[in-house]
Amino acid sequence: MSQVAQGKGRAGFIAGFLILPLALYLTFVIWPYVQTFGYSFTNWSGQSPTFDFVGLDNYSALMKDEVFRGALWHNLLLLVFVPTITILLALFFAFMVNAGGRSGAGGVRGVRGSSVYKIVYFFPQVLSLAILAVLFGAVYRSDEGGLLNGFLTKLGLVDPAHPVEWLNQPNLVLWCLLLVVVWHGVGFYLVLFSAAMQSVPKDIYEAALLDGAGRAQTFLRVTLPLLWDSVQTSAVYLGIAAMDMFVLVSTMTSGQFGGGPDHHSEVMATVLMRNFLYFGKSGYACAMGVVMLVLTMVLSVVTLRATRRERIEF
Repeated sequence: MSQVAQGKGRAGFIAGFLILPLALYLTFVIWPYVQTFGYSFTNWSGQSPTFDFVGLDNYSALMKDEVFRGALWHNLLLLVFVPTITILLALFFAFMVNAGGRSGAGGVRGVRGSSVYKIVYFFPQVLSLAILAVLFGAVYRSDEGGLLNGFLTKLGLVDPAHPVEWLNQPNLVLWCLLLVVVWHGVGFYLVLFSAAMQSVPKDIYEAALLDGAGRAQTFLRVTLPLLWDSVQTSAVYLGIAAMDMFVLVSTMTSGQFGGGPDHHSEVMATVLMRNFLYFGKSGYACAMGVVMLVLTMVLSVVTLRATRRERIEF
């Protein structure tokens, strides 16, 4: 009986610690999701306490909304390029600072000054997105005062009388934003991959070198398979970030909550906020939020399953 009582006491003790966090999670996380799902079937304006049930009208309107479809296409482009470019650059730099130097008496090591490079590469990660927007706003300024235009003018590649309006060119604006996201994220994932690489025994790299493997072969056949779990996790997080992009688009581009010029940098989050706050279509905006939630969950599941492989033990 004493063991039964002890087990019940332990269960009660654990439940006491879990009740409050679980209640807070249900109240501030799960319940807003449930409310959003419910409002997506109404014509709620966001301010009026009354609204009517409209069924699937909001979802059918989404399929006909050219602005939303364009924003979805932009998110899908970012979904492909942001994780791919960021992970490839981070893997390359992590390999170079950990195992890219010449092997000597101390075994495999990184390039000279690798500890300094880690700090330099990680520095963009400590900047908030708001500061990042201001910083790159100065870089992309459409006059000679802009860092990029000034540099290209000095090289004679840009006419100072007709500087490039980087954030107002329909064919350039999305790729300019992509560059900002990659620049901001590479340092974090470099540190993540570096930490994973440091758990790999140096003997494995030394054995590869003794077998005549070059840097490229060592990276593809040794480093990448051993870091695959970290790569998989990074792809999910970067994919979720690519499905958002609200802060950078709303602060760096023209228009209400950004999206300019002429919706060429629009993403789903900016369309959602514009409908919610400016157009009074809160029910319609909630439908967009539900679509974003479903797409993000599907993305996470597909990415984890598509990149699943057997774990390599060492």
